[in-house]
Amino acid sequence: MRLEGGCYCGEVRYVAEGDPMMQAQCHCRECQYISGGAPNTFIAMPAAGFSYIKGQPKQFMRKDLERAVTREFCAECGTHLVTKVPGLPAAILKVGTLDDPKQFHPQMAIYTCDMQEFHAIPAGMKTFEKLPGH
Repeated sequence: MRLEGGCYCGEVRYVAEGDPMMQAQCHCRECQYISGGAPNTFIAMPAAGFSYIKGQPKQFMRKDLERAVTREFCAECGTHLVTKVPGLPAAILKVGTLDDPKQFHPQMAIYTCDMQEFHAIPAGMKTFEKLPGH
């Protein structure tokens, strides 16, 4: 699979190639901050197939959290593009940044332990209180 995308203003663009590792919606509290309150929808793609093809993002990582993720975003418009998790060889792409969001086919909802009343999970979708297997 080949996915292309970028930020709202067009200053940062990326390409991701390979087999998706996970397609999900995340309800964790951290993702709620990033999304503006909704679950965060993402496709995890192999890190080896990911690269920026225009511009470079700014990075942010909380210093007060153990195993904090790195969030990459456009310094111009603020669009959150990608999350990188320590030890995970993946680029976690935000579905809203894809040129063709219809390529997203969610398999599961994760971190439902933090789910809000106004969050919706499609009927029949697998749900996990945290991550699958944890």
